[in-house]
Amino acid sequence: MAMLRGLSSRIFRSLTTTNLTYRTSYRKSQLATALPSFDRPMSTSGVKERTSMEELRSLRMVTAVKTPYLPNGQFDLDTYDNLVNMQIEKGVEGILVAGTTGEGYLMTWDEQIMLIAHTVNCFGDKVKVIGNAGSNCTSEAITATEQGFAVGMDAAMHINPYYGKTSSDGLIAHYNSVLSIGPVIIYNVPSRSSHDIPPSVVEKLAENPNLVGIKECIGNDRVKMYTGKGLHVWTGNDEESHDARWECGATGLHSVAGNLIPGLMRKLMFEGKNPTLNAKLKPLFDWLFHVPAPIALNTALAQLGVIKPIFRLPHVPIPVEQRREFVNLVKEIGREHFVGEKDVQVLDDDDFIVVARY
Repeated sequence: MAMLRGLSSRIFRSLTTTNLTYRTSYRKSQLATALPSFDRPMSTSGVKERTSMEELRSLRMVTAVKTPYLPNGQFDLDTYDNLVNMQIEKGVEGILVAGTTGEGYLMTWDEQIMLIAHTVNCFGDKVKVIGNAGSNCTSEAITATEQGFAVGMDAAMHINPYYGKTSSDGLIAHYNSVLSIGPVIIYNVPSRSSHDIPPSVVEKLAENPNLVGIKECIGNDRVKMYTGKGLHVWTGNDEESHDARWECGATGLHSVAGNLIPGLMRKLMFEGKNPTLNAKLKPLFDWLFHVPAPIALNTALAQLGVIKPIFRLPHVPIPVEQRREFVNLVKEIGREHFVGEKDVQVLDDDDFIVVARY
């Protein structure tokens, strides 16, 4: 996606630059105002130091919030605000904007920065805002990070370069480029990037004072190894979060399930070992990840009546059999623990809108 974003912006610059060069000999072209904002360089002096590293490193419960849509495929900001407010009311400490769960990879950079800015503007005094600025293109990652801090986010989250992989030295150089701008959380999820970030790279980057920590999805053995060396770690796996927190020393969790049951996930992260609650939630965790996230989550939130049943392709709703399974899970766990106030229902295929272009 980042490759396509970069390609389209380069094509746009090529076309408009040629036109501008020709026209500026006698007048200023109005095309200059049409250049995408993320192509404009931004000074790192725009970084807002609202949050100390100690505050960022102490976040125990962060929800990777879902981005809801309108029937035309654009953002449904009223519903988004409602989702975030429900998280805050249940004591969630941080919101991850436009991450994997928030479908940042289905957004333009302008959309992504706008959503970060909106979240900061509406909720920045109540919750820490972590903005996804990751890209496999270092130049785009730098610009997105500058833009994100300029609009007020507290920290940037960065995946390692994917598809066009690089060496360990390249990873270090890539991350140091964004670490020079402000607080960064490294995101290691080989199931998506197809490239594990080696511990040797993370330990080298830990020498940079702007490294907040790492969101680790490879498993709790890795979490325990890092915490044993004094690094701050969040697991990105709901199903491993209880043990990561209470047995492996993780600071906390970046949660998908928190979109649905923020109160219970906070309890799991704040109130000590609770294997009974963890076992009760395991079927829900398994259900959420039986297909790539956030497909099941999107379907679940729609069936709870808290978002409109709209998908941006390539995501589509799960089959009706799995939709019925979710209704049963809600009844087993208790409707009162889930977000929203409407009765959970099994939506029909015709209830969903799938948008290909937006």
